[in-house]
Amino acid sequence: MSFSPEILLLFFFIALVAATIDAIAGGGGLITLPALLATGMLPAVAVATNKVGAVGGSFSAALHFIRKGHVRLRDLIPHILCVFVGAVLGAVVVSFLSARILMLMIPFMLIGFAVFFLFSPNLGVREEQARLSAPMFIGFICPLLGFYDGFCGPGTGTLMVVACVMLQGFSMLKATATTKVLNATSNIAALLFFIAHGQIFWEIGLVMLAGQLVGGNLGARIAISKGQRLIRILMVVVSIAMSIKLLLGDMLAALVVQWLH
Repeated sequence: MSFSPEILLLFFFIALVAATIDAIAGGGGLITLPALLATGMLPAVAVATNKVGAVGGSFSAALHFIRKGHVRLRDLIPHILCVFVGAVLGAVVVSFLSARILMLMIPFMLIGFAVFFLFSPNLGVREEQARLSAPMFIGFICPLLGFYDGFCGPGTGTLMVVACVMLQGFSMLKATATTKVLNATSNIAALLFFIAHGQIFWEIGLVMLAGQLVGGNLGARIAISKGQRLIRILMVVVSIAMSIKLLLGDMLAALVVQWLH
């Protein structure tokens, strides 16, 4: 499979836009993965190739948040280790089990989060008292989030922001900054697994990596300058959009399978 320069340029800009949105509210994969699948790639290859760009976007955004002092890397070392282990386990398990059941649950969870944020206008405006102790969050929630990203992945960034706001009492901006560090970790863990199994289409993956490096940095800058309100709005919009995409995708697939049988 080979792509013309025009198609590669198109994927650069798709990746840039996706990473910009992802750095603010998550959900970048909602844009990039369907674009890759539209080329005719096998789903496993598309997912693996998508991780190349995702690493660039999340790493670029995380680096900008760290440089601007919105998150301290040394404070997140335990979180990073637990997310990494969880992501590796998830990537291993998905090679033996189907992620379909979990994928059916996620849209309803995301809709619930969107409604909750929509009707809780003060949630995440400022830092509040944590509802779950740091050791429990690090030792239980972080591995689960990493496992989910390695196992199937859609909406991981959004789920991480929700977890940080609701369980740790973070502001939206701090939760977004923390999420980018953790999401970069889980993306790297999954990417290493995919590299080991040789499932990546590097030509388009590296182009998307370049686009997402630019978009991740741009999105982080927008999140910092526009603040909590923009993050909240995009969180709701992205959660609903992702839910619709996942639900319709599952329903259509089920109808096709039923018709074929």
